[in-house]
Amino acid sequence: MSGGKVDVKVVLLGKAYAGKTSLVERYIHNRFNGDTVPYQNVMTIGAAFAAKTINVNGENVIIGIWDTAGSERYEAMSRIYYRGAKAAIICYDLTDRSSFDRARFWIGELQKHEEACQIHLCGTKYDLIAESPEMRSINIGETKALGQDVRGRVYETSSKTGKDIDKIFVMIASDYVAARKPTTKDDDPSTVQLSKSTKKKRLCSSCS
Repeated sequence: MSGGKVDVKVVLLGKAYAGKTSLVERYIHNRFNGDTVPYQNVMTIGAAFAAKTINVNGENVIIGIWDTAGSERYEAMSRIYYRGAKAAIICYDLTDRSSFDRARFWIGELQKHEEACQIHLCGTKYDLIAESPEMRSINIGETKALGQDVRGRVYETSSKTGKDIDKIFVMIASDYVAARKPTTKDDDPSTVQLSKSTKKKRLCSSCS
């Protein structure tokens, strides 16, 4: 399926049933398909595409989102979809330790094949641990440490309540707008600005 013209290509990666599709549904349509049956086990086959326009500092940014299948048998196919992605949202279920271990695999894949891709580590199903703290399987300190190691950002989200989901995409769009800002001489660290005293010294030396 063609992604069409987008400004920022974003890919969602993670173990099957880690909440990737629910996250996209909340962001794109502002709905939660688990309203009747919480976190239905619906598995994406291959990948699904969605797009949304977001305004950042008066500039419209079209974000194209690829929701990839989490099953290991679709790993090779997933590589096709994250090729050229500017950002990756790596999802893991806060109640499922194995999903966090799987997130490490996807980090390795991106570091190997897409070094320039900005990593966003996204813990999902926060509403479950908010209601029952004993269900938490991944400590926030651990995810923050991993985020520092890979220079990634860390979020704990809920597709049911919408917690921090918009925040991820606003950050991605903001990064895109900031990267497009033209570099001026003042912004360029290689440009050395002469102080008035330095200029005077040079003028005096040329007069002698």
